[in-house]
Amino acid sequence: MNLRLLNAFVVLAEKQNYASAADALSISQPALTKQINLLESMLSVTLFARGRHGTCLTAGGKLLLPQAQKALRQTAVFLHHADQVARGREGVIAAGFGLSSFLFAPQCIAKFRSEYPGVAFTLEDLPSAKQYEMLQTGELQAGFVRTPAPAQLSYHTLFEDRLVLITPHKNDLSAAEWLKKLPLLRLYNERGRGLNAQTDRFLEENRLEVCATQQAEDIQTLVALVIAGIGVALLPHSVTHIAPPGLNILPLTGSATCWEVGIAWDPQTTDVIRDNFVKMVNACVAESE
Repeated sequence: MNLRLLNAFVVLAEKQNYASAADALSISQPALTKQINLLESMLSVTLFARGRHGTCLTAGGKLLLPQAQKALRQTAVFLHHADQVARGREGVIAAGFGLSSFLFAPQCIAKFRSEYPGVAFTLEDLPSAKQYEMLQTGELQAGFVRTPAPAQLSYHTLFEDRLVLITPHKNDLSAAEWLKKLPLLRLYNERGRGLNAQTDRFLEENRLEVCATQQAEDIQTLVALVIAGIGVALLPHSVTHIAPPGLNILPLTGSATCWEVGIAWDPQTTDVIRDNFVKMVNACVAESE
């Protein structure tokens, strides 16, 4: 069914005058007559009757008018929805984040949702290695990861993070002395492969020895164990933004303490929502510099 013909039918029904309807449609009166005749032929129904008082709907026209109006409304809704989808203003995006971006990533998503309220977001806490896999399988559209990302992925570096040593309380002990005094608390490798590798590089570069190690499932558990005085932990500096009072944060130096964090995505897939999100994240970083 040609929607242009339905629109001509509805407008003429409202105006009840061919000249007025043709003017409203920005077409000539003969063109309108042709459209109405074509629609009536397609439907095998006479829609209008001309009389002394103008153009009136027939009984059949009165029965079909509500459905024609409904079809035009639904079409308008569909076209609006299609336009929103095409511009990346409606849809779904899944993103991952890690220890270094646990504060930054939600802030970016909150800002994005304020500008694109029609987009639904899922955010999952995942190691960078797992995010790389999921980005390539399409399970994630964007990931806040350690960079550089694998060659198959595109990425933008956002900021630098670095190791700090968190201890139960302040005193004059050095990092080396703390590590000899209390066990080093670490994440299980499945959860913190990147952080553990960074920790090992730092220990090796500085020729530091630890008295013992203990593992935990998540960062919150590590912090709780440090507060309890059970051990110390080497964590990203970004984690300290939500560290509870009482923790001692000891800065560290050396090339092995730093790494870059960025946003990564799969360039092989076309996704307007993802592209809008990446653009906004980069803008947020630029504004903060």
